[in-house]
Amino acid sequence: MSETTHMERELGSQPETWRAAARLAGEAPLPSAGERVAVVGCGTSWFIAQAYAALREGAGAGVTDAFAASEARLGEARGYDRVVAVTRSGTTTEVLRLLEGVRGRIPAVTVIGDPDTPATGLSPETVALPFADERSVVQTRFATSALALFRAHLGEETEGAARDAEEALSAGIPQEWVEAEQFTFLGTDWSVGLAHEAALKMREASQSWTESYPAMEYRHGPISIAAPGRVTWLFGPAPEGLDREVARTGGLFVHHEGRDPMAELVLVQRVALARARARGLDPDAPRALTRSVMLDEN
Repeated sequence: MSETTHMERELGSQPETWRAAARLAGEAPLPSAGERVAVVGCGTSWFIAQAYAALREGAGAGVTDAFAASEARLGEARGYDRVVAVTRSGTTTEVLRLLEGVRGRIPAVTVIGDPDTPATGLSPETVALPFADERSVVQTRFATSALALFRAHLGEETEGAARDAEEALSAGIPQEWVEAEQFTFLGTDWSVGLAHEAALKMREASQSWTESYPAMEYRHGPISIAAPGRVTWLFGPAPEGLDREVARTGGLFVHHEGRDPMAELVLVQRVALARARARGLDPDAPRALTRSVMLDEN
């Protein structure tokens, strides 16, 4: 498969969609400092919720928890002041159920790709990112643009991340990454969510065997699968000695120190695309997946 795919075009547009999202941050009705917040989503959006939750607490903005929408614990005892829902399609059943369940009880704001969808009607406030919506089933730019919005709203400077992403879009992709048998993605702090998302992208687009963990947990069992022909890929700061421990297994350790973790995710998206092409797969139509999970209510 050599033709340009929706996934390729969309992932390549990320530096500009991040800049557009960051410009919205000043007026976005996102949680104020001090609010107790639950961030919810499904699949990719859940992993972005994890990254935002870690960033928000790390910035001292208030207690922030991330939940898969189907497993969210939003009872009165937890005392949440706000729910933030992340959904590209605005039609995911679990998110719609959650928004309906908190209506009139906990104020909610939804960050959404397509505002002309049911989630808008169920959410008192929305932040629409239509410029980051996608045609490919495999999410790339919506998720990272939502995170750029969150980071900018927390006061972060995001232009450096966009420039790093431009570099990641032109970086070489070694053949050993394309041919690797297995990938494990690791993260620290807010990049743990991005490590989980990197693994999901590789599974979705190229049907690859991937795993993901907090970096310090890797030595508590998962490193046992590291071996020649397998890759351990780290987002964020490297724990002392981890590179040497992976090297002793014969596995390949990948860590691009200094590159923003969102830009590192862009590189992984490109590797997933290259692996899909090498396997003759269509990354825009991954096996058994659809753009939105809409469960039969009957």
